[in-house]
Amino acid sequence: MSIAAAKTLAGVVGWPVHQSLSPLLHGFWLREHGITGAYVALPVKTIAFSSVVTGLRAAGFAGVNVTIPHKQAAFAIADGCDDAARVAAAANLLVFKDERIEARNTDIAGLKASLVEAIGPDALRARNIVIIGAGGGARAAVLACDALEAAGIYILNRTDRRVAALIHDLAGSTTAKLHAGGLDAWPNLAPDAALFIHATSAGMNGAPSLDLDLRLLPPGAAVCDLVYRPLETAILARARELSLRAIDGLGMLMHQAVPAFEAFYGIRPEVTPALRAELEQALRE
Repeated sequence: MSIAAAKTLAGVVGWPVHQSLSPLLHGFWLREHGITGAYVALPVKTIAFSSVVTGLRAAGFAGVNVTIPHKQAAFAIADGCDDAARVAAAANLLVFKDERIEARNTDIAGLKASLVEAIGPDALRARNIVIIGAGGGARAAVLACDALEAAGIYILNRTDRRVAALIHDLAGSTTAKLHAGGLDAWPNLAPDAALFIHATSAGMNGAPSLDLDLRLLPPGAAVCDLVYRPLETAILARARELSLRAIDGLGMLMHQAVPAFEAFYGIRPEVTPALRAELEQALRE
């Protein structure tokens, strides 16, 4: 459907944004529900983010999803926010309502739903988790695992300062105990980990993958890579070779979009095998 014919407009803002699957994802649901709406990708540089958001609201957009590198800026310009955005200090969804900009964070709920779908609601209860990375994805991972009642969450990163800042920001917001460390802590932590989450850009779009010995993980452990392009990262391929449970980043992408679509178009969609199949086909192409 053309933008001119659409009754409801929404989109995704990022830089770059051409690689985003969000237009295809939301387009699938628009067709499925017969909604007269449009969802577009909007490439926006950092310096123009605030003015573009203001312009989109004035132009009648219902709201926008926000991706790298604008999630913290989205939180900063909002008139109000939900609890998830407040704790994460970042927003991946801006909703325009009554002359206000509302910031929300659906990444946390999206990852939680993806993990529950893959390994069940009780797999992490009272267990230890290892997360590598200290950016926005790692923050969402910490909060999602805490919501699934993990006992200890170990956040490893090459830069100690970034991990310390993450733990400082989330202190008091989690029940799980948070621990910081470098990548050299992996051999000691892996044998007791129920889940390993890779939350860096390593392995994305041809970038070198992290060289971790997944053989150190216990039988039955799960490996989650937040990257979805490529869908089968080197880390997930190694996990499958070792008969570990592998969880790709597409699940998080689909589930985090559910509340966004509902906020824009007023209908709560479902994540289905047909949706995954369409997105997987797009990634293969």
